[in-house]
Amino acid sequence: MSAEATNPGAPSRRRARPRLDLRRLGRAALLGPTARDRVPDAIGHVAEAHRAHHPDADLAILRRAYVLAESSHRGQFRKSGEPYITHPLAVTLILAELGAETTTLTASLLHDTVEDTDVTLDQVRAEFGEEVCYLVDGVTKLEKVDYGAAAEPETFRKMLVATGNDVRVMSIKLADRLHNMRTLGVMRPEKQARIAKVTRDVLIPLAERLGVQALKTELEDLVFAILHPEEYERTRALIAENADAGDALAAVAESVRTVLREAGIQAEVLVRPRHFVSVHRVRLKRGDLSGTDFGRLLVLVGEDADCYAVLGELHTCFTPLISEFKDFIAAPKFNLYQSLHTAVAGSDGAVAEVLIRTHQMHRVAEAGVVALGNPYTADGTGSGGAADASAGVDGERADPTRPGWLSRLLEWQEAAPDPDTFWTTLQADLAEDREITVFREDGGTLGLPAGASCVDAAYAQYGEAAHACVGARVNGRLAALATRLGDGDTVQPLLAQDAASGPSPDWLDHARTPAARIAITGWLAEHPEAAKPQAAAPRAPTSPGGGRRAAANAVAEAPGLPAATVRLAGCCTPVPPDVVTGFAVRGGAVTVHRGGCPGVSRMRAMGREPVEVRWGRAAECRVTLVAEAFGRPRLLADLTEAIATAGAAVVSATVEPPSEQRVRHTYTLQLQDAAGLPALMRAMRDVAGVYDVSRAQHPASA
Repeated sequence: MSAEATNPGAPSRRRARPRLDLRRLGRAALLGPTARDRVPDAIGHVAEAHRAHHPDADLAILRRAYVLAESSHRGQFRKSGEPYITHPLAVTLILAELGAETTTLTASLLHDTVEDTDVTLDQVRAEFGEEVCYLVDGVTKLEKVDYGAAAEPETFRKMLVATGNDVRVMSIKLADRLHNMRTLGVMRPEKQARIAKVTRDVLIPLAERLGVQALKTELEDLVFAILHPEEYERTRALIAENADAGDALAAVAESVRTVLREAGIQAEVLVRPRHFVSVHRVRLKRGDLSGTDFGRLLVLVGEDADCYAVLGELHTCFTPLISEFKDFIAAPKFNLYQSLHTAVAGSDGAVAEVLIRTHQMHRVAEAGVVALGNPYTADGTGSGGAADASAGVDGERADPTRPGWLSRLLEWQEAAPDPDTFWTTLQADLAEDREITVFREDGGTLGLPAGASCVDAAYAQYGEAAHACVGARVNGRLAALATRLGDGDTVQPLLAQDAASGPSPDWLDHARTPAARIAITGWLAEHPEAAKPQAAAPRAPTSPGGGRRAAANAVAEAPGLPAATVRLAGCCTPVPPDVVTGFAVRGGAVTVHRGGCPGVSRMRAMGREPVEVRWGRAAECRVTLVAEAFGRPRLLADLTEAIATAGAAVVSATVEPPSEQRVRHTYTLQLQDAAGLPALMRAMRDVAGVYDVSRAQHPASA
């Protein structure tokens, strides 16, 4: 903003300056060549662009804002040698051409006055109202004298917090950066590179998220020229060599016009050349480019239904490339963008990309939130004048960008007090250029970056309470916390009853959102013992037949086979009162299976004759249970405690190594009474993190 402001011969700025008489300055300016009923000639082009979008706008406030800006910046010059007032005028013209309403333009004219002149926020508030004052304050930089190296990140934090209450703050900042980038050539190369990198890492992603494509594309080209001069020159030369490429697209456009005219669809068909970065990306993707690769066709219609009518005609009369079709009308992008994308091939084989949208969709696609006017008025249209920033339907703001990425950003920045952490996290967050929507179990939605996992969903829904998360259900099925979510998935994070449990360091490998990463890192810092590698759970010594050698509580009815030779099958671990079947095996013993055990079918297939068995009178029994759970500290201790409380004795236990945060415990238990088995299994399932307990089902053996 003010990096290029110079005031030759002026003393250094002091903290206390005499208050300016704004009315006297205003009268002096208005008594000059410009009449009272006209805006000054210097902003005539701004007024003309503004009236093109807002014919009934009251320009009086713009006249007063210009008078104050010109008088306060008088004597200041940019490094290019131009009077400094040319900068706020250029920024205001950019916003006026995008369709910004009067309040935004007023603040834009004044956006550097508080930072670079003697004008104070109190004076701006008194002359132009609270709303303009808020916007000007939102884009005013923090002093390096006060913040040192943290001035830049803290300035962006201040702007983002202000944007959370009024998105027009960031609109002014983006236009301001665009004009500064246009005139960056007067700076030293190292300073150009530094400003271009911040623009690339922060401002361009913000322009994308706010949907201001007109600013984003030009910023991309300007950054491209500074940071990648060789690639830029190669792309520029390629475009120059194919200066007649528009002829190929023009021919396709005429064919499209003919098709739509014959179908009775009123539409405007335009050829839109690609900007430099877009051509560069297409060249990297496709290699050699044809004439139609240097631009796209834009079809503008009146109604949403006409978009699909145009699509149908194009796919009927041309050869469509189905892989290129995308419907952003039915499913708009998170930055408000709506359009149909397709690609068609003509009779000569030339392929042209086509964008289909209504005129209103096009306005929003180009200007994003700027095209929405003032989203804080009750009707959301913006009146062209000042409005109550808190107004809205039922007292709520109607800002469509606030519930999504901006809300998440404002939440996590509060947990990042360190400027370095905030700055690096902000850049990482903005690098996530795609967003998905997942549904909560209660029908609500969560907006998450593409690639987010169940960990991210848990922290997005529950905040720090997600420390106790032990797993999740995704689309009704149990899933590990590492599971990546897709657009439209339904996710239900599962929290442990023990609120004292905390996240594992492994969660950081799966967390994509700053909120989750900051919360996990903070908890681990407060609990350093949790970050230490956990010792492997003890594996109790067992043998494959450990559950089979003990005397079984079953009696074989076959003659010549004493009860001592009866043993329970380890594949299904039958217990009273299961329906059982026995089979004679080697060594003269009888193995007892549950009636539905797959081993029964296998024995019959081998020609083994079943032996009738029955349960004896003894109440004791032995059973093998398998507990499947999400890994967490103290899980083994809690399970064995639940088993002991239920009155069962652990004969042997095996804990398998964790896989994808899941663990599998196998217990062979001695029960005093088989009737207590259902209660025992319920008690094990109630242990936090356990999602299934079942009877053992090992492969059957002869």
